[in-house]
Amino acid sequence: MSSSRGLTPEIIRYLAHVNPPEHPVLARCREETQKLPMARMQISAEQGAFMQVMTRLLNAKRVFEVGVFTGYSSTAVALTMKDLHPVGAKLLACDISDEWTTKARSYWREALVDDIIELKLAPATETLDARIAAGEAGQYDLGFVDADKTGYDAYYERGLHLLRKGGVMLFDNVLWSGRVADPADTSADTSALRALAQKAKADARVHAAMTSIGDGLLFCVKK
Repeated sequence: MSSSRGLTPEIIRYLAHVNPPEHPVLARCREETQKLPMARMQISAEQGAFMQVMTRLLNAKRVFEVGVFTGYSSTAVALTMKDLHPVGAKLLACDISDEWTTKARSYWREALVDDIIELKLAPATETLDARIAAGEAGQYDLGFVDADKTGYDAYYERGLHLLRKGGVMLFDNVLWSGRVADPADTSADTSALRALAQKAKADARVHAAMTSIGDGLLFCVKK
């Protein structure tokens, strides 16, 4: 599991103590995922709590997520959506891994949010393009992107089409364990993250800010 950069174990425990208690399914998802080889791909509990508050701030009824993994973020957001909108809430979940999303589906069912989550196992660009073509542009309140970093620019452009005015996109891992600040790192992933940060900063279509929540979270609010 990832955690916000620079936080000591003591501070992480304190955050867990003062934040609202995790839903039991979220706690189980987090604890079981920690045992997996790819556990670092899971967001932290404090980031999940933040995303739930963001969902409430936006009164989000339609959400898209690119990169599901074992389902912690989608379960957290869907629980809040269903509380806000017992009828009509929808979360579009995009991934290409049947292995990981099989675990996510089990948590969704246990949390009783599987009825509002639509999983699409296909390249996310194809899924998002299909939704734009189907007339869903401007209908989404929130988007969360936590997937292949070289694809972030493509998800950014498509996400902007799908978001309503005032809607928010969140991009995870934009600090990339500090590698974005190392000029010697010119890898494709690091370069893509740097490019997205500069693009969002200069983009007249959004209000953007990068924070150190988790491994870096880029906020983009559609104007």
